[in-house]
Amino acid sequence: MIPQEIIQSLSVSTPSKIVLLVLDGLGDISTGEGTPLEVADSPNLDRLAAEGILGRTDPISPGITPGSGPAHISLFGYDPIRYQIGRGVLEATGINMSLTPSDVCTRGNFASMDEKNLITDRRAGRIPTEENRRLIDLLSKEIKEIDGVEVILETVKEHRFVAVFRGEGIDGRLAETDPQALGVKSLDPAPLDPAAEFTSSVVRKFIDRANRVLAGERPANTFLLRGFSKLPDIPSLEDLYRLKPAAIAAYPMYRGLAALVGMEILKTGDSIADEFATLEENWSLFDFFFVHIKKTDSYGEDGNFPKKVEIIEETDRLIPRLLALKPDVIAVTGDHSTPAVLKGHSWHPNPLLIRAATVRRDACSSFSEAECQRGGLGRLPALEVMPLLLAHALKLEKFGA
Repeated sequence: MIPQEIIQSLSVSTPSKIVLLVLDGLGDISTGEGTPLEVADSPNLDRLAAEGILGRTDPISPGITPGSGPAHISLFGYDPIRYQIGRGVLEATGINMSLTPSDVCTRGNFASMDEKNLITDRRAGRIPTEENRRLIDLLSKEIKEIDGVEVILETVKEHRFVAVFRGEGIDGRLAETDPQALGVKSLDPAPLDPAAEFTSSVVRKFIDRANRVLAGERPANTFLLRGFSKLPDIPSLEDLYRLKPAAIAAYPMYRGLAALVGMEILKTGDSIADEFATLEENWSLFDFFFVHIKKTDSYGEDGNFPKKVEIIEETDRLIPRLLALKPDVIAVTGDHSTPAVLKGHSWHPNPLLIRAATVRRDACSSFSEAECQRGGLGRLPALEVMPLLLAHALKLEKFGA
C-alpha cells in the first residue's frame, strides 16, 4: 500500500460523488445451495456488477478474522494496524457520549448465565432496548463510583451498553471478559500491562457488584465486556482526502466509527428504506456517503441463512433509488464475512463491486463470491479500496513528473 501521506498529497476536491454501500458481514461460504449472495434474487446488484468491476478484499491480512472496527477503518483507507480503535470508544462516540482523553470505555453485552455461572446466551436473547434502559437505570443508581473512579453507564441498543470509567491512573489495556463461547464462565479482565493493574481491580469490583444487582433478573442476569479503549489520535477523511463525508448508519457503533474519522452523522431511521431516504434528502450536501446495512451481519451471527438472503434482496430493491441520484462511483462490499454456518466473523475475503463511468469492466455479470473471485480487481487489501474509489471519481492527481 502506498503511504497514506502520498495519497493525501495527491487528493483533490471535486464535485464528483462517491457512495460506499457496506452490507455488514456480507461474505459467506456455500453449504451446498450456494451463499446468500448466490441464492438471493438481486437483479439490481447484478446490473451494477455487469456495469462495473469485481474483486475481493482482505480486511487485515489473509487468514486473519477482523473485528468490525478494524474492518471498517481499513475500508476507509486507514491502516488497521497503525490505527487500532477499541470497541468501547466506538460505541460511546456512536451514542454521542462526551469523552475525555483519559476515559476508559468498554462495550457491554447483557448476557444470561446459569446457577453455575456458565454463560448460556451471550446476548440475553437480544433484549429490547427498553429493557436495557431499565437495567442500566438500576445499575447506575447502585454503582456510581469504585475506588475513586466514576462509573458512567449508557444504553446503546438491544443488549448493548457502554461503560465509561473516569478517574486518575486508569489504563485501557485490559483483557475482554467475553469468552466468545457458551457453557463457560466469563473471563477475567486481566491487565495486559502492569500500568492497568488498578483499572483491572476496578473493573473486577464493578462486575461483582453489578452481578449482585442483576442476580434476580431474567434473561439478563450478567454481562460481558469487550473493547476496553481510549480515544485515538486519528486524522479525518477531510484532512486526508479532501472529502466532505457523511455517514448513514442505524447502529450506534458504526456512527461512532464514522464520527472518529470526521464524517457528518446523518439522522436516520432503523430500516434500510429509511437509510436510502436519508441519502436522497442529503444528496446535495456531501461528496462521500458511507451507507451501512447491519442486518446481514446480525442474521449471519444468528446462523439465519434465509434472513440474510432477505436483507440482500431488500437492499437490492432499493438500488434503483441510488442509481437515480447518479453517483459518479458506487462501491458495494462488506466489512468482513459472517458465514451463517459459522455464526460469527471469519477470515474469508469480502466481495467487492465498483461501478463508475471510469471503470475498466471485466467479464463478470453477477454479484457473488464466485464471480468476485474471477473479477478484474483480483484480491487486494481492503486498505486499497479508498484510493480506487478516489481514482475512479477523478479525485487523485498524478504521482510524479
